Amino acid sequence: MKLIVDENIPFGKETFSQFGDVTLINGREINNKICRNAEILIVRSITKVNKELLDGINIRFVGSATTGDDHIDTKYLDAQGIKYYVAKGCNAYSVVEYVFAAITHFANKFDFRFEGKTLGIVGVGKIGSKVAAIGNELGFEVIKNDPPLQRQTGSAEYRSLQDALSADIITLHVPLNITGIDKTHHLLDAESINLIRPNAILINASRGPVIDNFALLNRLKLSNDIISVLDVWENEPDINIDLLKLTRLGSAHIAGYSLEGKVNGTTMVYEELCKFLGITTTYEPDLPVIENPSINLSPEERIENVIQTIFNSVYKITEDDQLLRVLTDPDVEEEGKYFDQLRKTYRIRRELDNYNINAVNFTSEIKRKLTALRLKFSN
Repeated sequence: MKLIVDENIPFGKETFSQFGDVTLINGREINNKICRNAEILIVRSITKVNKELLDGINIRFVGSATTGDDHIDTKYLDAQGIKYYVAKGCNAYSVVEYVFAAITHFANKFDFRFEGKTLGIVGVGKIGSKVAAIGNELGFEVIKNDPPLQRQTGSAEYRSLQDALSADIITLHVPLNITGIDKTHHLLDAESINLIRPNAILINASRGPVIDNFALLNRLKLSNDIISVLDVWENEPDINIDLLKLTRLGSAHIAGYSLEGKVNGTTMVYEELCKFLGITTTYEPDLPVIENPSINLSPEERIENVIQTIFNSVYKITEDDQLLRVLTDPDVEEEGKYFDQLRKTYRIRRELDNYNINAVNFTSEIKRKLTALRLKFSN
């Protein structure tokens, strides 16, 4: 059996070699010719899986080691009888931690408290629901917007997009739907962007085209009064450099790039392929041990300071911003290749549940809030 696997999928060769001959390929270079003699295709979100890619070849199974499926033409695959699987939720906690790293960064930079701030969450699925739960524990007033869930449940807990956009902090966690009743392409267009209050924080770690990037750029050019955090961009990897210049924190589509998030995607696709082939699962990834999983903290009155200290030890979001901001240098050539290279060579980042807190005299309230972030206490 021949398998084509995106070369940037962690443990890709080790995981899938038991099924046959694995060929590792750059995801942007996977094409019909390369896939012609393969039966299994394992991709990430940068590979468009559609008729153009699969026409006239013998692919039987497509696995995507990512949480989104907008890169897969599911109608075409269904019509062709091709089994597909998307590792939805594989990197949920990685994205959640990215969001709170950004929020905490600005809470300390601008000296505001979580308590009493409104947090608008657009999309309350596997990621957004976790953001909501942690936001509640940290003291935010959470405003949830999710039309599909509202229709399914009839619950009044889901509010309008306008309500969510009125929040002090807005974070987007929707799939990219190009058409339909739940269309999210340019969900934030010029009209809705203008509903955002001055000095609000806007975070997009879902898909780039959920925000009309030119409309956001025009708002920022006009008043530069939105604190924008963009991990995803329209037209990746050839992003809008003018928008990057006005963005407060930018990154190269790496919010979900914790080691655990990436390995979860690989493992979930592997397990589904085993089911498809009727094979018993045998492979388990061996993640590296963290040399020093303990974080020493002194008693603090402000939870915002405590969490900032933790993120400074575990994940400095500003490092990702600095790496991407190199693109604002006019001497940089092949900007798209640089963007992709940041993703390919991304440093090892571990999730918070790997770490233990050493602290004395912490209140039960602070311990409860840190536990919501999946941190553990040594004593």
